[in-house]
Amino acid sequence: MVQDEQNRAVSITNELVGRLIAKQFPEWSGWPIAAVVPGGWDNRTFRLGDEMSSAAAYVAQVEKEQYWLPKLAPNLPLPISVPVAKGAPGEGYPWQWSVYRWLEGEPATAGGIADLTAFARALAGFLAALHRIDATGGPPAGEDNFHRGGRLAVYDAQIRTALSALADRIDTAAAAEIWAAALASEWLDTPLWVHGDIAAGNLLVRDGALCAVIDFGCLAVGDPACDLVIAWALFSGDSRQAFRQALAFDEDTWRRARGWALWKAAITAAGHDKNQREAEQSLRILADVVAEYRSRSLV
Repeated sequence: MVQDEQNRAVSITNELVGRLIAKQFPEWSGWPIAAVVPGGWDNRTFRLGDEMSSAAAYVAQVEKEQYWLPKLAPNLPLPISVPVAKGAPGEGYPWQWSVYRWLEGEPATAGGIADLTAFARALAGFLAALHRIDATGGPPAGEDNFHRGGRLAVYDAQIRTALSALADRIDTAAAAEIWAAALASEWLDTPLWVHGDIAAGNLLVRDGALCAVIDFGCLAVGDPACDLVIAWALFSGDSRQAFRQALAFDEDTWRRARGWALWKAAITAAGHDKNQREAEQSLRILADVVAEYRSRSLV
């Protein structure tokens, strides 16, 4: 994955990807290349021919995915993006990158989910299977994966700044209570595998159903609460309840998950360079998180 600062420094285009492929993997030279839209928050993905995809990535994440994803894939109920080749810096591009087998399907952000409650149960089943895989020796949470699987406290100053900026738009008193409740506990059980970015854009849909999970750049072992944010980002009502019931976590874990949802939505809504659609979506999530907290329906 490539951070925003890096994306501004290097223009990642079809032509650049074509040069990298031609130089390092000449057997795929000449295959059509097309940018995948929308792009990720911190990565750029290109379709290579009919069967491959190429992603520019952080060095640490490339190494992690190359090593761990082939080990995880056989134990999961859905296909994941397993790398088939690792690219090196070149042609003016200074970072490592990966080539993956292409997975058919459309991002859940594009709609097309036939039954959201069934989708929620399928995703919960995928996460439960991920949690059953032995996490011994897995990569810990840290700066390279934005602390997903780690403690929320690292973002305390950030969330307080964001909430201050949103004071006239959300119930900041309730948000502060939600945040305090999230910080009041930590994961004390055996560390579990964490995808780190279970978002609609990383969940593929085919024929109306969940068919694959992609983008494991934030993979780590630790607290699974960060992977539960989708309960507010995509689900509601029956689908949220089905997702919650299918995963055997205690109330403290759900409180930390609510904190992760609050953090992500707040910093997005308060961001200076925010996309209007993303800001509106984040404000909706914030309102939902606060309303649920106020009702005490899950507390």
